[in-house]
Order: sequence, then C-alpha cells, then structure tokens
Amino acid sequence: MGTVRGRRRNGRGWARRGAVRVLGGAAVLISLLAPAAHDPVPAAASKPAFKSVNYAVAVDESASLAPDDMTAEKAAAARIALGDVSSASHVTVFGFAAAESNDQRAVDPVCPRTTLDAAGRDSIGGCVGKLRSRKKSEGTGTDFPSAIRQGVHELSSGTDPSVPRVLFLLTDGQMDVTGSPQYGDPAHRKDEGERQLDRELKNARAQGVQIWPLGFGPDPDKDQLDRMAAGGYQKGCTELPSALPKAEKVSGAKDLGAKLEKIFAAAHCLRYQPGTSPQLPPATMEVGISPLATVGSIVVDKSDPKVTITYIDPNGHQVPTTGSYRKSHFELAGAGDAVEALKIVDPVPGVWQVKAEAPEGHRSLPVGVSVLWQGELRGAITMDPPSPQAGQKATVTMRLQTREGYQIKDPRDYAGLRVRSELTGDGFAAVPVQLTDDGKGPDPTASDGSFTGSVTIPHSADGALKVSGTLTASGLSADTRSESGLVAPDVLPVSGTLRLPDADAHPGDEVTGTLSVHNTGKTPHTLRLSVADLQPGLVSVSPAEIELKPQESGTKTVTVRLGPADAFGDRLDDDGLKLGGTVTAVDTTDHDRRVVRSALSVTVTPEPGLWDAYWWAFLIAAAVLAAVVAAVLAWLRQRRGRRDPYGLMLQLVSEDGDVVATHPAGHGHKQWYEFAVVEPHRSPRIERRNHGRYAIQRSPEGGAWLRERGAGRTRLPANGTVPLSDGLSLSLGEETRSAKSRRNRPTWGARTRTGTTSTTPTVTTEDDGTSTYESYR
Repeated sequence: MGTVRGRRRNGRGWARRGAVRVLGGAAVLISLLAPAAHDPVPAAASKPAFKSVNYAVAVDESASLAPDDMTAEKAAAARIALGDVSSASHVTVFGFAAAESNDQRAVDPVCPRTTLDAAGRDSIGGCVGKLRSRKKSEGTGTDFPSAIRQGVHELSSGTDPSVPRVLFLLTDGQMDVTGSPQYGDPAHRKDEGERQLDRELKNARAQGVQIWPLGFGPDPDKDQLDRMAAGGYQKGCTELPSALPKAEKVSGAKDLGAKLEKIFAAAHCLRYQPGTSPQLPPATMEVGISPLATVGSIVVDKSDPKVTITYIDPNGHQVPTTGSYRKSHFELAGAGDAVEALKIVDPVPGVWQVKAEAPEGHRSLPVGVSVLWQGELRGAITMDPPSPQAGQKATVTMRLQTREGYQIKDPRDYAGLRVRSELTGDGFAAVPVQLTDDGKGPDPTASDGSFTGSVTIPHSADGALKVSGTLTASGLSADTRSESGLVAPDVLPVSGTLRLPDADAHPGDEVTGTLSVHNTGKTPHTLRLSVADLQPGLVSVSPAEIELKPQESGTKTVTVRLGPADAFGDRLDDDGLKLGGTVTAVDTTDHDRRVVRSALSVTVTPEPGLWDAYWWAFLIAAAVLAAVVAAVLAWLRQRRGRRDPYGLMLQLVSEDGDVVATHPAGHGHKQWYEFAVVEPHRSPRIERRNHGRYAIQRSPEGGAWLRERGAGRTRLPANGTVPLSDGLSLSLGEETRSAKSRRNRPTWGARTRTGTTSTTPTVTTEDDGTSTYESYR
C-alpha cells in the first residue's frame, strides 16, 4: 500500500528519556474546528497566549502560628508568585490576624499589587519576607471577614473584570473575633463575626472573586473553610469540576507549598507537576515537562538562599538563566532568595535536571522542585467520505496534536479529556457524534490520541455539511477546527481513496502511498494535493496536481517528503517524533470539492549513527567471535574431560592375583587423583591423600597413567597391572560412572531440574571416606 524510501530505521528500539507527565489542575473549554483544506495551518506561526490572573494571598499571622508554619507560609506565597507563567498577572500579598485594641490592625499589607514581569517576579521574595508572626500583644485572634474584605478590595479596584480574580486564604486556625472591639459588645461578637463573614462572601461573589482557603496546623475548621470556598465566586477559568473553588487541608507545614501550588494551578488553569522528592544538597533532581507545554516555570524551594541551582535540559545542555538559547527563552527570578523559579517560553519537552549545590554549613535543608505550565493543544478533524450522500454513514476522526503538528504519544498527556462532536448542515437539526479513543467500534486503536466515531447523514440533508469537535482540557488552549463538505449527489464525477502507510523514517526520507481515482465524467478534472495541520517545512507532498482524463480510472503514486533535520530542531531525539498531518486532494474543477482527506502518520527518528547503520555487521562479528570462543572452550573442556580421573575404579591386587581392595577415583587436582596405600600387610586399602605417594590420571588413548613420587610416570593399560610396593599391584576395574556424568562437573549456581538456581552445596562421601562437592540443590 505504500513504501518508505531513504535511510530506514533499524530494528532496535530506543530508550525513552522518561518525562513524567500527569494531567492535573484546572481545565479550559476549547473547540477543535479545522480550516478549509486549501488554507495552510501555520502551527507555530503565532505566539502562545499566556492566560493572566489577578490574585491575592492572605497569610495568617496570628500569635498561635508556630515559627515553622510562618516559614512555610512565606515559601508558599513566594512559590506561587514566582511560578506564574504570565507576565500580565498581578499579585498582592498581605498578612492578617485580629485587631484587639485601638492601636492594632487586622490586616498587615506587605506586597502591594505587583505585575509579575521580570522585575516584579524578582521583587516578590523581598516583600514576602516581611510577613511575620505577631506577638500576643499585637492580637491573637483570626479575623476572616477583614481578610476577605481586604482581598476583594485589592482584586476589584482598578482591575479588568474579564481577568480572573482569585483570593488564596492561608490559615492555621478558626475564626476568632471575640477580642476585637470593632465587632461590638463582647457577648455578641461571635454572632456579629458570622454576619460580617456572610456579607463579605456575598460581596466577593458579586465582585467575581474566587476564594480558595488552605488550612493547616493542628485543628483548622474544615466546615468554615468549605463555607468560604462555596461563598465566593464559583465560575472559574473553565467549567470543569477541578476549577471549582474548594477548601484544602494540609497535613503539615512542610507540605504547604506543594499543596498551595496545586490549588493555584487549579484556580489559574495551569498544570502542576512535582519533581523527584526533596533532597539535601549537593543533589540532582528531575522534573518532567510535557510536549504540550508552551510556557512553564520550574520552581525550586531551596530553603536556604545560599543554595545555587543549575538547569539542564533533556538534551543534556546547561541552559542560561536569562535570554534565549536555541528556540527557548529563559527568565530567572528569586536567585538570591529561598525560592527561585526559571520561567521558560517554548521549553524543550522531556526530563529536566535541576542541580543544587551549597557551601559548607548550608547543606542541612532539603531542596524541592516542581513545574507549573500552560500549553497548547491542536487537533485535526476528518470526515470520511468528505462529501457523503444522504443516508450514508460517515466516519469522524479527531486526532490530538501539539501546536507544531506532532502527534501525542503518551496517553497521560490527555487523560481525562472530554471530547464532544456534532454534525450540522442544511435541511436537518444538529446531530451529536460520539468520539472515543477506546479501540471499540469505529475506533481502531485505543489510547493513540485519535478519537473516532460514526454518524449517519440524515436523509433530509440537502446542502452544506460541517462536522465539528469540542475538547475540554485543563491548562490548554487550542484552535477552532471543522471539516466542511457537501451532500453528494447519487453519482459523483470524481471519487478516490488515498492510502498512506504508518511509516518510520528519517529526516529527508520519502514515504510513498497510492491514490486510487475514478473520473466518470465526460470532461477532464484536476486534483490539487496539499498537506495541512503541520508546521510549514516539516512535510511536502508531490505531485502537487493530478490531471484526470474523461472516464479515466487508475492508481497514482503520491510521495510525502520529510523536511531536513534542522526543521525538527531540538524536538527530535532518539525516541522520535510522530507527525500527525493531513493530506488532502480537492477537485479544482468542481469548486474545490474535497475528494480525499487522509491522515498522515509518520514517526521521524534521527539519522542513524554508526551502530544504527551497521548493527547487523556488529552482530555478525560478535556471533563469529562467540562461536570461536565457544569452540575453544569446548575443546579445552573435552581435553580436560579426557584426562579427568573421575570414574576410574582402582583395584589393589595381591601377589596371588586376588583383588583385595577397590576405590573409585575422584576428580583430583589438575586431572591427577592423589592417593596412598595404607596398612599394606594387614588390611591393604587405598585412601585419597593430598600429596600422597601415588597419583593417577586418565589417558586419552585408554587406560591411565600412574605417577609415583620420585619415580616418574608409568602407563597402566585398561586390562593390565602396574606393580606397587609391598607385593601389591594396581589395576583398573569397570567404571561405575558414565562418560556423561564424568564430563559434567558440578559448578556453583548450577540449575536443578525444577529450574531453580541452587545456592547451597550438598556434601556426598565417596568410598574412600573423603568429602567432595558433587551436587547442589
């Protein structure tokens, strides 16, 4: 059906770099609607739009706060401010407790409204450091109404109401205004506090301010926190439940920063991804950035300002902390503070390394890393056939892509997506289309990023058709796409089918497919071919046009050529990139009616290296070398086995020719089995003795060789005898061991018949009373 021309990818697999990618946080509702086939899609032409937010952080400063809790609150406030990816966002930070005398105040402003551009982000650490735990003489209560009133004022005064307004409320306790004179008579202060809290929550809802409470400490009032979350504005950055304000409890101060980052991501429609567990410096930690990310902030909680951080991208390059490197732009903030963040526009996807170093005396506190990011998701939608007839069933497919046109290979990148589709047109009401990626029904493969469904064109359809898709995803923005067509007459003048293989190829290679076409009309028609849904320069198609004669039917070759390696840049690693464009053929003679719209799926891998190109030669050479080594080892084993005395039956023969003793020989030392003749005059017998007077070795020609200390070697024929001392002779009896068992000497780690690996040797005793390791169980 198609071929790949050029340098082919070899058969081995490549190890993935291991980016950790988990869908989390809030969500954004987007629609995927494709442009007309003749409109090219400049997938990376426009700069990504970073969603901004106006938010305030209210930090509990009450006297009940432990010193570690205040340190954690400061770090948490700095982490979310530095982690914001939009330079248009604004943040305000203030502390609060309760005013219990005329010279006290409930709210303690520390960071005025600050734009989170480069200068603003760099100043956050200093002003957050002004947060403090109040002394008992400065007020011990917790005034939630005043904190909410301050936050709503900061967020609603002089700000754009179309920009989300979010108040984060960090507290370790419960509302307590019993010591505050502003709440009236002491007997009624608690009730008045409740009334004022209700009033401030209604005002927050009216001003469009979300409230996200975060409780920590030994006993935060979860019911009251839930009440504040539900009392504020309820419409978040998306309609997904994850963006609905909710209260959270933190198990301990050390988890406060990570939990706040997580709810900040939910409120801000960002993605949050923790890195490897915190470690003491010097250490190298890792954090993954998704291929969908267009901007992200790697946030490092150093705990100690003296810790220095180095950032390494997935290709092993140390990146700058300011300025541009290749296609990415970098901006570091907070380098001299306990929390710093590296903002990256157009980051290289994959696993980033964060190296932490510190001088002596500053290595006792752990360093943690996380990433907050926004991304873009594009889609390509097709309807097959492009111009169906009324009553005909059509297949609708929507493929998820990155903004550069690459297919998304890891299902974790789009886990939990909500996909909706509908068919609209002339002569009928909208028809819903169910699209799934579960490998059932019309969907051919599960979890491949292609959502497929089928729809029957209503019989009343009599004109234009349009199929559209809607995707709900957290932290992502996307294009609007649709596939338009016309209800086809009973007989179309030109029809066709394009088949392109799912191919593996290298930059510069060609992928060929076949276009089967039929012109049933009486006039010539011209088909124009093009590629859509891909960044320009990645792929081209030829021929650009095909002329069809009247009544012509046949098969045409279509060639897709990949761009050079430079077109793919740093995105091309050993794991490869999967292109996901669309090849379209329109009939220019028939008002650019779509004849074919076919998905393109090509996995692009780097140019093969020496191993990749000649792996077969290396394997052949290794096999030959292994065969030679095996032959030499076999020859040595055979040579050793032919001399091994194991299995020889030694016999002592008297002067009368009687056999007076027998003894089975063992393996011996260097193929010599050493022994001695004991009690030759009373009860002659053979015993194994290291450095004994005699030694015997099997002869490859048959029989054996007998060695006597100080007397050299003597040949012992299989049916003969050799005289020893004291009137005794030595002869060979019948062997009691087979040749196979003679060659199979036991070794440590030998496998038993059950397939288990033995580890404990079992000792067996031979006839001569000596012990040898014969088997292992």
